[in-house]
Amino acid sequence: MLATNYNKHFYRNLDIIKNGIYLYFFLLIFEGALRRWVLPGLSDLLLIVRDPIALFILYQAWRNHLLIFNGYLIAFFGIALVSFFTAILVGHGNWIVALYGVRIIVIHLPLVFIIGSLFDSNDVLKIVRWMILISIPMTILIVIQFYSPQTALINKGLAGNTDGGGFSGALGYFRPPGTFSFILGVSLFYGFASCFVFYALLNPVGLSSLTIYFGLVAVLLSIPFSISRSLLFSILLSYVFFLSTVYSNRKLFWRMLFISVLMIVTFIFVSNASLVSTGLEVFFSRFSDANENEGGLISGVIGNRFLGGLYEAIATADQRPILGMGIGMGTNAGAKILTGSSDFLISEGEWGRIIGEIGPLFGILFILLRVLISFSLGVRSFREIKFGNSFSWILFSNVLITFSQAQWAQPTALGFSVFFTGILFASLKKQH
Repeated sequence: MLATNYNKHFYRNLDIIKNGIYLYFFLLIFEGALRRWVLPGLSDLLLIVRDPIALFILYQAWRNHLLIFNGYLIAFFGIALVSFFTAILVGHGNWIVALYGVRIIVIHLPLVFIIGSLFDSNDVLKIVRWMILISIPMTILIVIQFYSPQTALINKGLAGNTDGGGFSGALGYFRPPGTFSFILGVSLFYGFASCFVFYALLNPVGLSSLTIYFGLVAVLLSIPFSISRSLLFSILLSYVFFLSTVYSNRKLFWRMLFISVLMIVTFIFVSNASLVSTGLEVFFSRFSDANENEGGLISGVIGNRFLGGLYEAIATADQRPILGMGIGMGTNAGAKILTGSSDFLISEGEWGRIIGEIGPLFGILFILLRVLISFSLGVRSFREIKFGNSFSWILFSNVLITFSQAQWAQPTALGFSVFFTGILFASLKKQH
């Protein structure tokens, strides 16, 4: 009887934690909607609306002995502890800013391992279904935002800003934020949604073929109406990883060829509609302008934003204070507290921010840990393909980018990185 009661209590607590994780997911998707439309007066506070949820999950997992302090977590926590004190003693000296920076490591990062440990295959498939289902109305929303003036209610900015929430695009059109605070959320959302759509095209996920097809159309339409090269790159990356899974099963070749042809035909068909042709014209104009100023998709997005920023951060590390300028200082919120302005005080790039905040010694260690985890996930995901688990490898395409170098100082990027890396960990549980 005691054992039965204990099991009931344990599984009840497990459900509570899982519900907290699902709440974290939905707040990640709709946080911007809360800040822009529902509670604009609380916009600044809602920036960290997921923090108490993450803290609750962390506490419940620790209380129920479900938080395992592996080597990675111990190292991360150690860096966070040292960085907090160095920020106070030799850095910016503001404990509120230091706590804001430390919370990224102490509150959010452990969720990667908690989600990976507690979620099973059914939970993973639920997220797949939700992402595909949400992508359909999300695309309808960004199309409406695309064609609506920035003064329209649907484009209202943060804290009720009537200047609009869109970001500069091309030909007088703006990059729509969807349900997010900024265009970054749209780019991250569709990058991961494309992983799930591509997987669902070949594998049962509990959705009808028609729904999956609509999800595919939604992902394809997001490319022109987002006016985002980063979004295009994320979708292309997941598609390349999707195609690469054919190596373990040659029989999939013809199905993938059919899907590829279907995508091309669908895109050509919808692009002939005047509603879509305008979006394509704007996208290609933005693409051309950005190529002239920043280089092409490869040199601009990968070379300048990714590899260039990473190289610059490491190459200039010796110019930073050995213990850094103080954790939290490189975030927009930290900058606003310290100076009254949200302008970047250290670096807009993630690796540059980390090294600038906590110094080259601990900064490079922190970066290496993130890269090591990403590399380990890549190796494990690739090995799973031969067991018929292509999901992990396709999902890894976007986890690789977000976990290794996404701007964790930005709450939306942090949320997507943490949550979907956790989903990837969960998908790697032995099913064979």
